[in-house]
Amino acid sequence: MKFNRLLLVLSVLTLSACATTDSSNPKDPYEEYNRGVWEFNRAIDKAILKPTAEGYQAITPDPIEKGISNFFSNLGEIETIINDLLQAKFGKAGRDTGRFLINSTLGLAGFLDPATEMGLEQEKEDFGQTLATWGFDSGPYLMLPFIGPSTARDGIGFAVDKAALYSPYDELNDSQTEWSLRALDLIQTRAELLPLEEQLEQALDEYSLVRDAYLQRREFLIYDGRPPIEDDCEFEEDCEDW
Repeated sequence: MKFNRLLLVLSVLTLSACATTDSSNPKDPYEEYNRGVWEFNRAIDKAILKPTAEGYQAITPDPIEKGISNFFSNLGEIETIINDLLQAKFGKAGRDTGRFLINSTLGLAGFLDPATEMGLEQEKEDFGQTLATWGFDSGPYLMLPFIGPSTARDGIGFAVDKAALYSPYDELNDSQTEWSLRALDLIQTRAELLPLEEQLEQALDEYSLVRDAYLQRREFLIYDGRPPIEDDCEFEEDCEDW
């Protein structure tokens, strides 16, 4: 699953962060501003989101928590299918549609995940990935207030996904129900990240750890798990010696 891959990336980056405090990165030209936003987001998280997620996790039985996670994950398949089509990944769109239909029916509205047991693994696509497929550069790394790590391209993608593309929340006529579901989705997502908290707090530089993990994960997703190998040879004749 994508969460497990992120956990692995963070584990590796934690070890490297302990070895150096150099956080300079050419992809982060606005680092001073971004660090300020990071501190703001982190303060909000520690004061509100983290304790709320911990309380939610403490009182919610594991099977129910898993079912809620599956439910929101299944809703996200609609966004993935639309972006599959925009990227001309028609075979993947068919598989993801099949996954959504199976989990929405046999999986009892998505609370269960029989599609994964059938071999249809979740592979998320978003409009940031779509823009990358269309050739748009990522632009600078940005730490967005309340939202978190992003890039200029991914920020636009996030806005389009949440505002322009179809959302199942659009079908709700009751604003109270809509915002209750959105709040539950946010709390559930934060609860899933709690296992990373200890690693984050042990890092010499939390900001750099999150930034580098985010950029690596996005590259992994954009290239469908097969990012290009960077060529470190400065001259062609140097490469011939290897």
